[in-house]
Amino acid sequence: MTDISNLIQPDRGQDAVTIHLTTADGYDEYAKTLSAGQRASLTAQKFDGSAGQVAIVPNGDGFIAVGGVANPASLSSFCLAALADKLPEGTYRLADAQPGAAMFGWLTAHYSFTRYKDDEKAAGPRVLLTEQVGRIPAYLAEAEAEMLVRDLVNTPAEDMGPAALEAEIEKLAKAFGAQLQLTKGDALEQGYPMVHAVGRAAARHHAPRIMHLTWGKESDPVLALVGKGVCFDTGGLNIKPGSGMRLMKKDMGGAAHVIALAGLIMAAGLKVRLHMLVPAVDNAISGPAFRPGDVLNSRKGLSVEIHNTDAEGRLILGDALTRASEENPELIIDFATLTGAARVALGPDYAAMMARKDDTANALIEAGKANDDEPWRLPLTDAYREYLNSDIADIVNAQSNPYAGASVAGLFLDRFVGDGIDWVHFDTFAWRPYPKPGRSKGGTAYGLRAAWHMLKARYS
Repeated sequence: MTDISNLIQPDRGQDAVTIHLTTADGYDEYAKTLSAGQRASLTAQKFDGSAGQVAIVPNGDGFIAVGGVANPASLSSFCLAALADKLPEGTYRLADAQPGAAMFGWLTAHYSFTRYKDDEKAAGPRVLLTEQVGRIPAYLAEAEAEMLVRDLVNTPAEDMGPAALEAEIEKLAKAFGAQLQLTKGDALEQGYPMVHAVGRAAARHHAPRIMHLTWGKESDPVLALVGKGVCFDTGGLNIKPGSGMRLMKKDMGGAAHVIALAGLIMAAGLKVRLHMLVPAVDNAISGPAFRPGDVLNSRKGLSVEIHNTDAEGRLILGDALTRASEENPELIIDFATLTGAARVALGPDYAAMMARKDDTANALIEAGKANDDEPWRLPLTDAYREYLNSDIADIVNAQSNPYAGASVAGLFLDRFVGDGIDWVHFDTFAWRPYPKPGRSKGGTAYGLRAAWHMLKARYS
């Protein structure tokens, strides 16, 4: 992971380059405070104060930096990210402002995935000074959680298969003194039959498994996190075209989200009894692969007719959600890279969210808005339950019509969550197809900060 631990430091009067913030509307007034040569420099750089613009202006023997933002008095998470990305190596402080929430984007702008090659274009560290010393650890933890998701999702499936996911969770458990139960082989086939069925065609070193981490006092409210861990998805016998398979290393993005979220929860010592479940599989093609038309048993006892082997994520989540429900949790949150329909509906910048309870959904939306990670609620409505009817089993895994695909997938999962349990489902892309300041192309967390801040408010 990119080392960001020293990129924001307490301001003790160190030598630093000053960053001036302005807006498009306020630029003319700001420019009056500069010399003619400095104004000419900004004009040459086509700087007009628009949000995201960055300029460097001579100042005696050195320089000052100028950044365009929407509102210097209220910086959002990514207001300083363009500055952190474009400025040369050095130490900086804001003029007449403190970074606040923008610490997050300053940190994440330094991210680079270099496991397989050195990033020769990466600039050296840009250090930001702040008087808000007490806020540094919180934003550092959130940025490191975001970067963990990016690293896990960006890693190819051969190096981030079920065994590697297991190793990540084992590392997490050791770091916080949590307990980890691993189920695979015959015990998996008996206890989690849909997880086994989806993963049984994979090579031995990518054998299916489910990891169940527990942490916290048994007397505290039970919080369950469930993450989809399809480490690579060929589509099974309903094989994807090459273009659709290209990014399927990211199909374990839900697992990456809950690993990062669990780390935040345990590090902060939230008053919960945490259960984190990650079913991990490769949806591969070989002789033992499950087939369209098969009827699978499930941990809950529901029979599931397979209409499409490329709708496999909901199968492994079904067994995991059933197990999570057995703990009588106060709340279950699952994350999954589940449907293309969610991407068609919302594009790449929003996580689709479905929830049983309005209060919980509203709390997540408000937490997301406050932290620049807003989820968008989609309906979980009885009107579409009939799309999952089967002629020969209790339920089908994929509808035969093209309508409301994300909601129908959510309704499938809903059948495996215990009655009356407060449950939230995030259908997250876990991938950014194009970069933005502080948000690199590739693996990305969506809904992570919304969930974290909602949970922190509820359980801290």
